[in-house]
Amino acid sequence: MRLAVFGGTFDPPHNGHLALCLYARELLHRDRLVISVSNNPLKEAPRSADRDRVKMAELLAETINSTGPVVEVCSWEVNRGQPSYTIDLIAYLEEIYTSMDITLLIGEDNYRNFRQWKSWEELIRRCNFVVFGRADDSAEAAKAVGIEDRQEEKFRHIDFNLPLSSTEIRERIASGDDCSDRIPSPIWRYIVTEGLYRRAKQ
Repeated sequence: MRLAVFGGTFDPPHNGHLALCLYARELLHRDRLVISVSNNPLKEAPRSADRDRVKMAELLAETINSTGPVVEVCSWEVNRGQPSYTIDLIAYLEEIYTSMDITLLIGEDNYRNFRQWKSWEELIRRCNFVVFGRADDSAEAAKAVGIEDRQEEKFRHIDFNLPLSSTEIRERIASGDDCSDRIPSPIWRYIVTEGLYRRAKQ
């Protein structure tokens, strides 16, 4: 089985995540796309509870699957109750799916700090990568990251620049703004119903 894996905190998922998943489904020719909800040790702690982030990821998957089932959500990383490392997730998925053909979907920001990832050289040996960002920056980014030419062959760069940020969206919601134009509607309804990201009343 050919897997595409898209990991993140999804705090919250937004239209950029949706567009990336739709692109992967239509153009990467993978048998299954796994959305893995994580606790990234390189980023600040999530603002919403694990159960909420998993639910929002499930709503994202349902939105994508409404036009053809290919996406599923994996909560294995958050269920472990400890920082997430992609190399451990890959070992888990290889065992579950008996797959040796895994493509990791990552953004330009994650690519730029790739050598901070645990066992990053082992990941290059075991996976292929699709990097979503500004294509004009790919050569410069590879040089800055310190990826060798023979390793860079495992990375495919896609010109995909949607300036949406979960951090900015959280801040806007906390200020009382309507962010329904930036978030898939089922997820926005969930955020409003559960009162996520709102500042506590003084």
